[in-house]
Amino acid sequence: MKTRIETLFLLVTLLWPSFACAQPATDPGIIGNYPPLYSDIRPICDYHDLLNIQIEGTKIVSAEKIAENICLVTAIVNHAPSDDEVKIWIAIPISGWNGRFYGRGGGGFRGGSPDLLAEIASKGFVAGATDTGHEGDSGSFALRTDGHSLDWQLIQDFAYLAIHDMTVVGKKLAETFYGKPVAYSYFIGESTGGRQGMMEAQRYPEDYDGILSGCPAINWPRFVPSELWPQVVMCQENNYVSEAKLKAVTDAVIKACDDEDGVIDGVIENPMACTWNPKEFVGATVGDEVFTQKDADVVLKIWDGPKSSSGRQMWYGLNRGSDLTALAATGGTPLKGDAFPISIEWFRYFLTSNPELQVEDIDYSFYELLFNQSVEEYSAVIGTDNPDLSEFKKRNGKLLIIHGLSDHLIPPQGSIEYYEKVEKHMGEENNISDFVRLFLLPGLDHGFNGNAPKPSRQLDLLIDWVEKGIAPEYLPVELKDTQDNVERNKNIYPYKRN
Repeated sequence: MKTRIETLFLLVTLLWPSFACAQPATDPGIIGNYPPLYSDIRPICDYHDLLNIQIEGTKIVSAEKIAENICLVTAIVNHAPSDDEVKIWIAIPISGWNGRFYGRGGGGFRGGSPDLLAEIASKGFVAGATDTGHEGDSGSFALRTDGHSLDWQLIQDFAYLAIHDMTVVGKKLAETFYGKPVAYSYFIGESTGGRQGMMEAQRYPEDYDGILSGCPAINWPRFVPSELWPQVVMCQENNYVSEAKLKAVTDAVIKACDDEDGVIDGVIENPMACTWNPKEFVGATVGDEVFTQKDADVVLKIWDGPKSSSGRQMWYGLNRGSDLTALAATGGTPLKGDAFPISIEWFRYFLTSNPELQVEDIDYSFYELLFNQSVEEYSAVIGTDNPDLSEFKKRNGKLLIIHGLSDHLIPPQGSIEYYEKVEKHMGEENNISDFVRLFLLPGLDHGFNGNAPKPSRQLDLLIDWVEKGIAPEYLPVELKDTQDNVERNKNIYPYKRN
């Protein structure tokens, strides 16, 4: 798993750290002109003095100037009696603070990093990130060094504790340096970062006033095992489908369902309503290959999603029109599967404590057993699907959720299900659109890439909602050509249950 930084739009990555191989492609519209919330504010101490700040369980490791007007503070938080070490980075503008705190999320098993914190701080924010207690992209941190027992402290750090620690430390540093408390705080993240933000709303509703959650990795104990389903299917059916065939059948379903909204634009407007069967593609020539009945059966199982031996739907499959080549990746001669790192590592380190586990070791029965284990063992820790947002609402918090309908890693139905659970839990007397809104984007994948208009001004909308009480009636989206000219634009309206 690698995190790719898109430099064309610098501040895109400030909002959307990628989950895995997805490359963000949205322009959030941060231009650094947010008015300061305090007039004529100046530091009341030297940044070196931050080394002496006292925060329970926290050691300030360094405070150094990393740019003309930016100080980066590094801190370590320990949750005694554990020997864990959660590393936290806080970037502080030495002058010109706008009074806001900006928490930045991570991607995949990487909790977060200090990359670009200085750029965020240059826009006037005090900005924070954390490694959530472990280094690197691997999920191996879940196993203790004995290789057999789970390290539950590190798992909890990753699941929810570290982001709260980062927020507490960041706000304390800002107040110590400027002598004023943070006026408004915002958390921005995609995928794991999106999950982190939503976990904050559920567990620590006092931490943030506004949360911008892109393609959130909520329902983690269900969707992460479901990411391995395509590989299990191909292995068990003894039929590995080539990348060329996967791309060709995806093009075919898009062509078949494109005009269901009355517009031919290379986008399936509502993929959940598309019922095209890949059997209609059987016999088609793809390069020097022929798409077979076995290929169609595999693709249909992937779209349908994992099912139990009794036929129970365990989780959602990939939507028709989404890229199949990430989770159903194949390669080599003869063709073999190439499991998505996050999913196979979940099975190896969190479920079986067997780092050598291979997809070939998992038949349908064993897969069902491990899927159920994942749900039972981890839902309370990292599920991030608690619909009780009453405390967040009471604090006047605002939650903006954005999910691409062609997400090729996390099915958007999980976000829809969560929104409806919140709606049901809060009751009809509480109009949840007063504090949480969900926007679904046709044709866009996990990194908000695709042949469809992309969102813009997300943070602007969130800040206006929090600070001015102006709720986002719609999300503007636009598709630009290679010369940055707008080819298409429209407004996406909030999701409402039919």
